[in-house]
Amino acid sequence: MKHLLSLAVVLAPVGALAKPKAIPILQSSEVIDASFASRPLAMMALLAAMAVIPFAILMLTSFSKVAVVLSIARSAMGTQQIPPTTVLTGLAVILSVHVMAPVFEEMWSVGKSALAQAHDTEAALAAATLAATPLKGFLLKHGHLEDRALFLEMARELRGEERADEVGAEDLVVSVPAFMVSELKEAFQIGFLVFLPFLVLDMVIANLLLALGMQSLSPTSVSLPFKLLLFVMVDGWTLLSQGLVLGYR
Repeated sequence: MKHLLSLAVVLAPVGALAKPKAIPILQSSEVIDASFASRPLAMMALLAAMAVIPFAILMLTSFSKVAVVLSIARSAMGTQQIPPTTVLTGLAVILSVHVMAPVFEEMWSVGKSALAQAHDTEAALAAATLAATPLKGFLLKHGHLEDRALFLEMARELRGEERADEVGAEDLVVSVPAFMVSELKEAFQIGFLVFLPFLVLDMVIANLLLALGMQSLSPTSVSLPFKLLLFVMVDGWTLLSQGLVLGYR
């Protein structure tokens, strides 16, 4: 104990000399005032933008269409929760990234120089608008013309005759909902084509069981192995993935 006390006495002056001084950042109010964190409105805008990102992924990419088609395919096979929802969601995300990769790459190549040169809020907004041009083109390309015309008409009716000309056919308030409705339409059309062969197989199995006098057996349970066999024989996952991805050419 005596040795420990002696060591503490010896090291005390060293600790006092090694005590760090006040952090320079805290003494420099100019740096803090110029930082992004010192602007509450800018921070709130950033947090709001981060909260909107999941909804933007749903609305502005191919995710909704891919997810709906995969869910319909699972329902058509009658496998209940196999594959699990997590697996289907992961596959939908991967396919959506595959589809949107060229768009994101073009957005980055278009907007990176403008964003690097932006020194104020207005310049940053202008750079973001420029970077979003490829995404806007994607929405216009894959949104049906009749849906865009419908939402344009509704947007102009909501604003009245005086402000009707403020909305254009290529504005996001028109192109985004038109794209979403178009994606859901195509998803249900593809889902019908996916569902049809499994429905025919269900009808064949049900009539066969009825003819054999096996009414006690559930047609759904009996047809499930044949549905899985059919799906495997035609390489269903590959066909679905290929059709969904190449549909955005």
